[in-house]
Amino acid sequence: MPIFSNKHILLGVTGSIAAYKAADLASKLAQSGAWVDVILSASAQKFITPLTFQSVTGRRAYTDQDLWGNEAHVLHVGFGKTADLLVIAPCTADTLAKLAQGIADNLLTVTALAAHCPLVIAPAMDGGMFTHPATQQNLETLKKRGAVIVGPAEGHLASGLVGAGRMSEPSEIFGWLRIALGKNGKLAGKKIVVTAGGTQEALDPVRVITNHSSGKQGYAVAQAALDAGAQVCLITAPTALTPPVGARVVQVKSVGGMLDAVLSESGDALIMAAAAADFTPQTVAKDKIKKRDGIPQIQLTAAADILGAVAARQPSLFRVVIGFAAESQNLLEHAAEKLKSKKLNMIVANDILASDAGFAVDTNRVAFLFANGTQEILPLMSKTEAAEKIIEHTSRLLE
Repeated sequence: MPIFSNKHILLGVTGSIAAYKAADLASKLAQSGAWVDVILSASAQKFITPLTFQSVTGRRAYTDQDLWGNEAHVLHVGFGKTADLLVIAPCTADTLAKLAQGIADNLLTVTALAAHCPLVIAPAMDGGMFTHPATQQNLETLKKRGAVIVGPAEGHLASGLVGAGRMSEPSEIFGWLRIALGKNGKLAGKKIVVTAGGTQEALDPVRVITNHSSGKQGYAVAQAALDAGAQVCLITAPTALTPPVGARVVQVKSVGGMLDAVLSESGDALIMAAAAADFTPQTVAKDKIKKRDGIPQIQLTAAADILGAVAARQPSLFRVVIGFAAESQNLLEHAAEKLKSKKLNMIVANDILASDAGFAVDTNRVAFLFANGTQEILPLMSKTEAAEKIIEHTSRLLE
């Protein structure tokens, strides 16, 4: 199930020009299945209106007026009991100070005192306000209480100055909210290593041999593992994708680089989703191969066998190893052979010739084969859903 599905998220918005970004964050949360209740401070309403948030969440947005309404004695208490997460973005220096000192003089800060859920704060302020000792002390106080601080980023500020103070982008905050919600998930305390993308084998300083892998399935697996509370190391070949927030990313290019990266890690599970090359050029030209010199004769040799190397070192590296088999014929037969020869706990097989599955597209048709001989054939689903299924089985195998 998607991590935000049916979750009650409180979004606090305070008086900063970055308040317009909060509307984007509220929209992302609502589209992901969360129930989003927005609380605006009085100064926030100078920059953005409650109607904006009501339009993107489909729910009423709250202001200090509501603190003194008919629900005053239960509103903040009710929020505090039902919220799965409280995020304040943007959070001004003034609100940071109130949170650190326990001052509750408006609906947002009194709700923060009443809430028992995780707290995520995205500071936004100008000039030297962020680096001021008072602000830094307040941040340290909140961190010691368990608050997650996201940003701020460096850049041009509203005053025209350049420095730390810009609110982090909604996509980054969104990622940290996933981490906060998944903290106690089924893979909490576990380290998962995921490989992704298609490796590149150099022919000369300009050209490479590669494949059609986009990395989408591997990146989705890394995100699903993070959602389940795991510590994730993502070993990735070149791709246009943005790594999921919270993953430790190791960038590689070739099969050899990926092999070295994998063997330098250890953990609870390795999920080998990368499309690592089977062949690599025997020699790499020192200079660019010129067209005028005629058609080159390129000799290939077998590339490093990453799963084979891992199998030779087991069980010292990983408790569970999951491989992938991208095939164009005899899918289950070839996947079963690979499962056995690489001594895997599980293999994910998919037909790369299917137009709605495999490389580049956002959907996949996969089959799971297990070392005990059982199989699970899954229908067409998004790569996100397929990743969640893979992580469910990873958790079971680790049990």
